[in-house]
Amino acid sequence: MGMLCAVSFNRYGRLYYLDPGELRPQVGDRVLVPTDEGPEVAECVWAAQWVTEDTEGFPKLAGLAGDDDLRRDELLRRRKAEAKVAAKRLIREHGLPMKVVAVDHLLATPENGSDRTTIYFTAPHRVDFRSLVRDLGATLHCRVELRQLSARDSARVQGGIGSCGRDLCCATFLTDFEPVTIRMAKDQDLPLNPLRISGACGRLMCCLKYEHPLYQRFQESAPAIGSRVSTPEGEGKVVGHSVPRDAVTVRLDADGSRCQCSRASVCAPRQAHDQHYDTPSS
Repeated sequence: MGMLCAVSFNRYGRLYYLDPGELRPQVGDRVLVPTDEGPEVAECVWAAQWVTEDTEGFPKLAGLAGDDDLRRDELLRRRKAEAKVAAKRLIREHGLPMKVVAVDHLLATPENGSDRTTIYFTAPHRVDFRSLVRDLGATLHCRVELRQLSARDSARVQGGIGSCGRDLCCATFLTDFEPVTIRMAKDQDLPLNPLRISGACGRLMCCLKYEHPLYQRFQESAPAIGSRVSTPEGEGKVVGHSVPRDAVTVRLDADGSRCQCSRASVCAPRQAHDQHYDTPSS
């Protein structure tokens, strides 16, 4: 048991959870987050509070941001905006099929020696951007790197709202991408319309994987649609499944009406168990 707080580097961006240590930041406070390139300024969006989980492996806050840290952060944001404008202009001049997604800038330190700008972009195929890099370096007066992102990584960096009305999973809490297949949509009886099961990245939605194990376990033991079963209300035929309710829909032979029964009440092992123990011994 320990304390945790959540911070974000951008408004509505991905949340990062840290151990506040001796600090007690409140919502809206600017704090210093340790990174590979040194402490970076972030905004506290979830005040420090006690949690029941083990917090031993979480990184600790480096402190509260001071005036010098805030001025440095403002300079970084201004440099990023200037680099993004310059990159878009030069891409148009070079006629390259590229789209700038995000820009990162590192100020000069004794370790790296000079400013460095990293520009993330998407493109339909591999692009020869050697001349573009030279022009960007001459315009921005720093070392420039260009990195091409996949469709999923682009959605993670840009963020957005999914079809569920919530922030994209990849931009908030997912740490890596797991394989998602069309079979998962079929198992969940979802419409195979690409517009319905694709995310902002144009690929299959990551959330298709969340409930898939539940559907797999249900299908392993539930009677198939069209099979005949015995229910507490009489004999009938299975005409539908309701996985979230762990139930099946049965059309009764007696009057054609439909009833919804729990999966356990119509599966063969449960019926055999009930028949064995409910039948009085002679």
